[in-house]
Amino acid sequence: MGTALGEEEVGCGRVNQPFPWFLHPIGMRAPIIPLTLAGAMLLVCANCNKNQSPQQLRQETAQETAALKRDTAAVAEGIKDGLRDKNSQNKLVNINKATKTELTTLPGIDARRAEKIIAERPYSDKYQTVSRGALSDNEYAKIQDQITVAH
Repeated sequence: MGTALGEEEVGCGRVNQPFPWFLHPIGMRAPIIPLTLAGAMLLVCANCNKNQSPQQLRQETAQETAALKRDTAAVAEGIKDGLRDKNSQNKLVNINKATKTELTTLPGIDARRAEKIIAERPYSDKYQTVSRGALSDNEYAKIQDQITVAH
């Protein structure tokens, strides 16, 4: 049952990890912040060996802490953007109700193709966009996983 530190044990679909509080919400390990903090502490300790006054040490520590906060905020923002982009990619476009602008967000669909899709509505099946001549087989292949048909 027990495992050594650093080993993973799989049970009931969840991976038991030695430091579960460092897990990303979707299960990935996210040791970015602790590693960044450890790096900042090493920098401060390395600078402690110099003959510095306590005031100089406080100033350098404040500067390093400010830089660390800025970098951590940038990393967090990047993670949020990545998750937001991933979620927006999973959104399906309803070809029976989408506007011309929404249709042109699909890969390979320009304004002319979007107008043709709209003109051939309603669709009971996604592939009808090809059988009715609104899209070519190649165009359909590029977007078939990103569209849906709902009434």
